[in-house]
Amino acid sequence: MENNENVVRLAKPVKKGIIHLIFSRFFLTVLLFALQIAIVVLSYILLLDKLPILIHIYWALAFLIVIYLFNNNMDASAKLTWMFVICLVPLVGAIFLLWTQSNVGFKKVKAYSKKQIDNTSNMLEQPENVLQEIAHDGSGTDDLCRYLNHTGCFPVYDKTQVTYFPVGENKFEAMLEELEKAEKYIFMEYFIVEEGYMWGRVLDILIRKASQGVEVRVMYDGMCEMSTLRTDYWKLLEKQGIHAKAFSPIMPFVSSHYNYRDHRKILVIDGKVAFNGGVNLADEYINRVERFGHWKDTAVMLKGPAVRSFVLMFLQMWYIDGNVADYKTWLDCPCEDAENASGYVMPYCDSPLDEYKAGESVYIDVLYRATDYVHIMTPYLILDGELQTALCFAAQRGVDVKIILPGIPDKKVAYALAKSHYKVLVDAGVKIYEYTPGFVHAKVFVSDDIKAIVGTINLDYRSLYHHFECATYMYKTECIGDIENDFQDTLSKCREVNRESIKKEKISYKAVGLFAKMISPLL
Repeated sequence: MENNENVVRLAKPVKKGIIHLIFSRFFLTVLLFALQIAIVVLSYILLLDKLPILIHIYWALAFLIVIYLFNNNMDASAKLTWMFVICLVPLVGAIFLLWTQSNVGFKKVKAYSKKQIDNTSNMLEQPENVLQEIAHDGSGTDDLCRYLNHTGCFPVYDKTQVTYFPVGENKFEAMLEELEKAEKYIFMEYFIVEEGYMWGRVLDILIRKASQGVEVRVMYDGMCEMSTLRTDYWKLLEKQGIHAKAFSPIMPFVSSHYNYRDHRKILVIDGKVAFNGGVNLADEYINRVERFGHWKDTAVMLKGPAVRSFVLMFLQMWYIDGNVADYKTWLDCPCEDAENASGYVMPYCDSPLDEYKAGESVYIDVLYRATDYVHIMTPYLILDGELQTALCFAAQRGVDVKIILPGIPDKKVAYALAKSHYKVLVDAGVKIYEYTPGFVHAKVFVSDDIKAIVGTINLDYRSLYHHFECATYMYKTECIGDIENDFQDTLSKCREVNRESIKKEKISYKAVGLFAKMISPLL
C-alpha cells in the first residue's frame, strides 16, 4: 500500500471556518428565530397601543399562508412542517416559505435545465425490441420505462454488462484500471472530492491523460468549497489541462438555490464504461481513514449501450448554465454490445427542478410490485407519508421487507429521525437492522431475485426532493444475485431492531427525534 504522501495534491486542506458556519442551515434557522423575536419585541415597544391590531395582522397572515399551503402541490409532510413553522413564527415563517418557493437565484438555472432536457429528450432512442421483450412478463419494467422516459430520456437497454462492487475499495481498483484505458474522454461528476490518497491516485491519471490529448472534465458540488476544496480549485485543475466546474458554488449572497445540491456520482470513459453508486472521491469511502467505523458503500460498473444514458446525464448537468452543447460528438462514440450479458439495464436521474419525483416513484414501484422480498440498504431513513405507506403495505401483505441502516451514525439528528420511524415500521412487519461495524452509505434496493437499484438516492427528504440524483435500475441482470448475497453478508454483521430495543432506546434520541420530526422536510 502506498503512503498518502505519494499522491498528487494541488492545494492545502481546507479548514472549515466562519463562511462554513454562515451558510449552514443551523445558522439560517437561528437567524430566522432571532429575527422573529426582534420583530415581536420592537413591535411591542413601538406599537404598544396598537398591539391588538398587530396580533390580528399576524394571525391573518398565518391564515392566508395556511390557505396557500393547502393549495400547494408540495408533499403533505412538508405542508405540516410549514404549518408548524407558521404557527410558531408567523411573520418570518411566511417570509421564509415564500422565499423558498420563489427559487430566488435559481430561476435562470431552472429555465436552462428545462431547455436542456427538452432539447435532448429524443437524443437516446428506446430499442423497441427490448421494450417488447419485457412487456410480456408482467414485471412492470416496461411501464416504469415509459414513466422515466416521460420525465426525461431514460431507455431500458439489453446487452449491457453490470458489475457490482460491495465495498468502495473494489470500485476504486476497477476505476483506476478503466481510467488507464481512456483514449477519447473522461467525464467525472461527484458530490464530494477531497484531496488525499484516493483523489490523488485518480488525479495523477487524469493529468497524464489530459497531457495525452484525452478530453477530461471534472464536476463537483459547490459545497466542497466549504468543506474539502479551495474556492479556486477548479482553476488549479484547469492549469493541469482538466476542464473543471463547481456546481452551484457558494457565493456571498442569500439565495434559496443553495438547497439544491448535485449529489450524483458519475464516471464515464469513452462512452464504453460508466460507474455509479454511493462512493465519492474521499479516503473514508475506501476505508483509508476511519470516521464512523467501517464505511460500507456500494457501486456498479456498466459496459454496453446503457452507458449512453450516463453520458447524457453528465452533459445535461455540465451545460446546465445555458451553454450550447455538442451532445452528438460524445453520444455517437462507438460502444460495443456486451453480447453475453443477461437482463436489462435502465440508468435514470432525478431533478429537484421539475414536477416529477422519479427517485421516490421508482422505489415505491418496486415496493408495490414485490411478491417475495424487498431488501434495502440506506444511510438515512427520513420518510414522507407515501414512502412509509409503501413500506408498511408491502410488509403487511406478506413481502419480506428488510432495511439495513448504520450502527454508527455520521449525523446524530438524522440518526434520531430514523429511529422515530422504527415503531410504525416494525409494528407493520418491516424488519430493521443496524450495521454494528460502522456506517452504511450504500443506497441499494434488491427485490425478488429479479430487480435491483444501486445509485445515489437516499431514503430522506434531501435526496428525494432537494438533490440532483441518479441510479441504475437492473432487471434480470446476472449481478442481482451478487447484490442479494452482499445484503445477506451485511445482514450477518447487524443487530436487529425490535419492540424491546425500541423501548430501551436512549431518551436523548427519542427527544431529538420527536422534535426534529416536526421540521424534518427542512433539514
